[in-house]
Amino acid sequence: MIVASQGHSHRESGTGTPPPALEERERELAVLGELARRTATGRSGLVVLEGPVGIGKTALLRALIAEARAVDLCVLHADAGDGHRLPLSTAHTLLSGLPDSDHAQPPTTPAASAAHGLADRRPPAQLCRDNDATEVSFGVLTRLHDVIRRAAAGTPLLIAVDDAHEADPASQRLLAHTARRLAGLPVLLALVCRTGSDAPALTDITTLASCRMLRPRPLTGPGIVRLARRLTGTEPDMTFQRACLAATYGNPLLATRLIGTLYAEDLPLTGAELSAVTEQDMHAFGARVVRLLHRQAPATVDTARAMAVLGDGTAHDLCALLALVDTTSFDRSLSVLGALGLVNSDPADGTWAFTHTLVRHAVLDDLPDDERAATHGRAARLLHDIGAGAADVAGHLCRSAATATQPWATTVLREAAREAMVCGTPGRAMELLRPCVPDGGADDCDPGLLIELGTAEARLDPAASVRHLTAALDRTTSPDLRFTALSALADALTRQGRVDRAVELLELCRADPAILPSGAESTRLLEAQLLMASTVDRAAFTRLADTVPLDLGLPGDTAQERALLAARAVIAVSRMDRVAESVAAARRIIERGEPAADTPGFLAVAASVLLYADLPHEAQDVYRQLIDGTDPLLDQAHASLLALSAEAHERLGALDSALRHTSDALRHTTVGRATAHEALPLSVRLHTLLDRGQLAEAADLCERVPDPARSEAWQWNEVLCARGRLRLAQQDPVRALADLRECGRRQEAWQRTNPAVSPWWYWAGRTHLALDDLQAARALAEQAVDGARSAHLPLALGSGLELWAATVDDDERAKLLEEAEHVLGGTRAALLTARVKVARGRALDALGHRKAAREVLRQGWEESYALGARSLHEVAHRALLATGARPRRPVSRGLGALTRSEAQVARLAADGRSNAWIAETLFVTQRTVEVHLTSVYRKLGLSGRRQLRDALESADAQIGS
Repeated sequence: MIVASQGHSHRESGTGTPPPALEERERELAVLGELARRTATGRSGLVVLEGPVGIGKTALLRALIAEARAVDLCVLHADAGDGHRLPLSTAHTLLSGLPDSDHAQPPTTPAASAAHGLADRRPPAQLCRDNDATEVSFGVLTRLHDVIRRAAAGTPLLIAVDDAHEADPASQRLLAHTARRLAGLPVLLALVCRTGSDAPALTDITTLASCRMLRPRPLTGPGIVRLARRLTGTEPDMTFQRACLAATYGNPLLATRLIGTLYAEDLPLTGAELSAVTEQDMHAFGARVVRLLHRQAPATVDTARAMAVLGDGTAHDLCALLALVDTTSFDRSLSVLGALGLVNSDPADGTWAFTHTLVRHAVLDDLPDDERAATHGRAARLLHDIGAGAADVAGHLCRSAATATQPWATTVLREAAREAMVCGTPGRAMELLRPCVPDGGADDCDPGLLIELGTAEARLDPAASVRHLTAALDRTTSPDLRFTALSALADALTRQGRVDRAVELLELCRADPAILPSGAESTRLLEAQLLMASTVDRAAFTRLADTVPLDLGLPGDTAQERALLAARAVIAVSRMDRVAESVAAARRIIERGEPAADTPGFLAVAASVLLYADLPHEAQDVYRQLIDGTDPLLDQAHASLLALSAEAHERLGALDSALRHTSDALRHTTVGRATAHEALPLSVRLHTLLDRGQLAEAADLCERVPDPARSEAWQWNEVLCARGRLRLAQQDPVRALADLRECGRRQEAWQRTNPAVSPWWYWAGRTHLALDDLQAARALAEQAVDGARSAHLPLALGSGLELWAATVDDDERAKLLEEAEHVLGGTRAALLTARVKVARGRALDALGHRKAAREVLRQGWEESYALGARSLHEVAHRALLATGARPRRPVSRGLGALTRSEAQVARLAADGRSNAWIAETLFVTQRTVEVHLTSVYRKLGLSGRRQLRDALESADAQIGS
């Protein structure tokens, strides 16, 4: 392969170092080599290398020059892109390369003398006037061609002109004149032209029958691999090939710069790394893009900038308007940008996109700050005038401070901010509204605008929120606006830890209900919001919970009463205070709730009361209804509802549903940047993966989760618990116990002392057992059992009895586990029940009751299999083998395991039909019906017909969820 010489100026690479060896240019090199050798034998040749900047035209020309010298051609070389545009300046450069001889002496006409620059000493300006391209006569061109012809008579020539499209028009005419007269001359004329150039003389050359056009193609994946191997000595993966091609469009120059920059920054050549890099990481690549762009016509530069401001896929006519060019110029510029490898476009449907975000950022960064802001302002107005959505217009207004304060712009920003609040992105709303309120100008702003801004700031910048809301309250007369401001202000004050001030606002509203739109009802809603706001700050929650009354006797006749009742009940049940009364209040709220009046958030709080009262099946029914009634894209409560529903599913043993809901809840979450809102679904997902025995997947997820100790939010307590359980499964009880103890400490600080709230105590007890500390494990179990008995918490009681059983001798262990199984028998906690059965079977085996042990273990073995609890199933399998049993294949469980006939019989039986009626309807015997029902009861884990209806409804609900 021929490598370009190193002695030339590397304008295409933009560096002082030579470009890499040519890759995937074997076809072009073979053609050029053959032309050079033909010329050496006395034949003529004409070749034009055409393509975008960076495609390797100059490198190919240099390779041709090297080959020509190797076969003893005389090389006349000129670079027309050196900036000299005087008439015949390129011709002068070419002819000055002729060896001194009589036949090479320049002609004596003024124009010819100007070409050589030998006899005519006039100033350049005078030369331009005297030898304007339009005045170069045919006779002058003929005399100059004669010089070339006489030189070729002595030795074959290669005339090589780089960037011929930038040559002065007179020189271009000379090249065309010579190209038409090459026949019979041992001259090879090689020209390099850029795609899209508009030079009539060069166009005439390309139409000649003798002209050979070479258009180098973009690199392919293998070419990228070879280039990377040569530049870095490493082999990139397949994803990098695709990503590099997408980013550079196969342009060798851009690919070289991209690979070289990654290598210089010690970044691996992988698709993931290339996708993750930013313009800061790839400054050199961006600089290369800008250099390529600035070598184009001004209209192309303006077009690229307009496209970068508007973004991928914007309509052609809109981009043209912003660039201040006509559509024809825009289309031509788009073609040039595509040829450069900066833009991909599809003429069929008119779509386009930058080849990589780095390209767009480079073009944007090249715009001066003031010009960029002004362009964004113009873009906003253009979009507004054609009826674009508020969010699209607002994105540009945020980048143009001067435009944002105009009345029409403020209206658009407020509309977009309201949409952001509905979607649960207050940070975006705050970003949109702040440009509407200049620094120091809050007193002159519309109070409604200040309230909207303060509400958005409440969670993210409480200090600014308090400042803006206080300023708005002083000038607000509308009761509705006043209530909105007071709610947001109380929220912001609570998040700041200024609970006393928040309570003062509440007392003010109680003393003068008329200041709010609905009087006492609005005060109740304000108190409910205050209680919920305090759950993000432990100190504020503690002070507020000890300050305000937690009366659960409200009837719940209004939406405001129901909201306050839900907030009070969830605090009470978390403390294990009046659990039965809290459950009654939650059921009252759910029964009387109205979708049009009650917010999903407070109804979900009521459902959480049921969850913390060990009634996950009731809670799940409510969560499912709320999920069905919320918009996944617009309702900010949707993700939280999915997380709560997943927790209920996990407690019930519906592991597949739990995983599905956590996946949906975390769909738009980057785990490494998770907040308290994502902590709950992350913890549930960790627990569920461990339930399923997927230890590696759980470990990988936990590795990416932020350290839960960084935040005091109660949701991170649950991540601590899950991490402690994971470490126990990884045979690291010391670190597990540290996590679980810290979780317990934090739960106590949050007054979340109900053993049904979190299983941290159970896994801490299991960790104590792993460390042979039976006394510590028993203390945790006894405390949980005492609390669960008094509050009638069956799941917590069952878990506590199981843990307690592990700390006593075999006789007492079997009795405790039998009680635990009895307690759980009326619940739907399938996984917990299976766990207790496996433990009881092992205890019976230890007592020598082999037959009973096998029966109980087989039940746990089959139930754990049906639930997908792989780890528990393996424990049950080993225990069965220890009893001498030889388990084959577990019987499938669940509704999906029923045959068609069994399902048909089960449905009819659940509807209350008798066996005789079913037999007559289905044309089978009663005995057949009895056999089918027996199989149904076994597969669904039921004891009889009474439980069948509930089981089928629950199974249907899980499928629907």
